[in-house]
This record gives sequence, C-alpha cells and structure tokens, in this order.
Amino acid sequence: MTTSDAFRSNRDNFCYRHPDRQSFVLCQRCMRTICPECQTQAAVGVICPECMREQRATQSSAQKKAERRWSRAPVTAVGTQRPTATYAIIAITAAVFVLQLFIPALEGMFAFNSAYVIPSIAFEPWRLLTAVFLHSSFFHVGLNMLALWMIGRSLEPLLGHARFVALYLLSGLGGSVGVALIAPGIWVVGASGAVFGLLGALLVIGRHIGANITGILIVLGINLVIGFVPGYNIAWQAHVGGLVVGALIGLVFARTRTKARQPLQIGLLIAIGLGLLALLAIPAVFYV
Repeated sequence: MTTSDAFRSNRDNFCYRHPDRQSFVLCQRCMRTICPECQTQAAVGVICPECMREQRATQSSAQKKAERRWSRAPVTAVGTQRPTATYAIIAITAAVFVLQLFIPALEGMFAFNSAYVIPSIAFEPWRLLTAVFLHSSFFHVGLNMLALWMIGRSLEPLLGHARFVALYLLSGLGGSVGVALIAPGIWVVGASGAVFGLLGALLVIGRHIGANITGILIVLGINLVIGFVPGYNIAWQAHVGGLVVGALIGLVFARTRTKARQPLQIGLLIAIGLGLLALLAIPAVFYV
C-alpha cells in the first residue's frame, strides 16, 4: 500500500467523517469516501449517514412502512457480510470454463437438453443445474460473470449467503425448466437463467423496500429484448424461466424476513423446487 505524501494529502483517499481512516468505498449518492463505520447498506451499494438522513426525510409513507417491515428482521447482521458466495460461484464457473478448454467433451456431457429428463430416453437430471456452470465462449462466460459480480455485491449482503445460493440455483433450475417447456429438444449452456433470476429477485425486493427500481427495469428490459434479436443465438426461454422463478423467490424472501417465518420460507423454497421438477412432466409428452 502506498504511503507517499501525495497519497496522504489526497482527502479522497480517507473517510470524510473520519479523516484518519483510509478507505476506497464511496457513498452511492454523494460519492464521498466513507469508512466501514459510516457505511449503511442500501438497495444498491452503500450510502453515508448524511445521505441516509436525507433519504429518510424524503420517504413516502409507503416507503417508511416498507422500511419498518424490513427492520423487524436482522438485516444489519446480514448486511455486513462480504459477498463470498458470489465470488465462489464466479471462481467455480471460471474453473469449469478452463476445464472446457482442455476437455471439450465436458459440454456434451453436462449441457442441458430436455430429452435427458425423460426416463425412457436418457435420464440425466443433473444436467438441469450443471448446464448453469458451462459456457460456450469467453464472451459468454465473461458477460454472465460480470453481471453476477455486479448484482451479487448488493444482493448477497442483503439476503445472506445461504439465501443467495438458493436463489441462484433455483433460478438456474428455472431457466432449464423454461427451456424444456417452451423449446423442448434444444441444447443450452450458461448462467443467464440464474442471472435473470437475481435480477427478478432484486426487482421485487427493491420494490418491496421502497427503493428506486427504474435502473433495474431498464437493464432488465434491454437484456430481455436482446434475447429476441435474430442472429444472437440466445436462449431467451432460459431468461424468462429464470426471471419468473427469481421474482417469485424474491417475493418469498420479502414476505418471510422475520425469524418466526424462516420455517415457512424454507418450506416455500422447497415447494418451488419441487414444483419446477413437476413441470418437467409437460415436455415429456413431446417425446411420447
């Protein structure tokens, strides 16, 4: 770490409320440097105490009601967590892609096709999730992991590690089921369904806590439209499946944040997973 005079004389390298504390984290509203003690987790990133006071002063009655509802849950303890699950998923996905470069047969062994969930043809149900960790090119894996990194840094600290992983995997499963329902027989790989699930959950949770979700809607809309552009060879069916499942899980999280409702939350997540597997009986008729 540099300790030059130029570095020490630059106040932007230190918390504006605690000038003796070095930091490189900026408030997402005023863009001033803030140390960990001054950071408050918001729907997107962190904000400083002054901006938090201003935000609360301008809140509508609906936003204040949503904040009171969420403040009953232990959000503070969760909000301080580092997004380690996000980093772990990125690392695993990157490692799998490197393996694909040396063992090209991996894609054929673990990619998803709805035929592989039909017992009479070839029953390999693990492909529903293994396809999420496979990618077809550097651009494909890079784009998905960049999106995961950007969303995960804000969403995982809000949800906690276990909920975030459950959301990611169930959304990925939802993407595979979406492909099986809408376009049975096609081959797919990639984490797009899981990433769209994160966006869907962030949209619902952000709306529930009264956050400004305009940016999320714009990003979501652009990415959905790209999936329908001819020539891009994008499995938009996985996007839709992941988005629907992610939004549903986001609603579950939003409604079951208190400790007393945690058993209900777990039960609903299990029900969503079983419901997705049950839907695979529908594409089976195309193979009979």
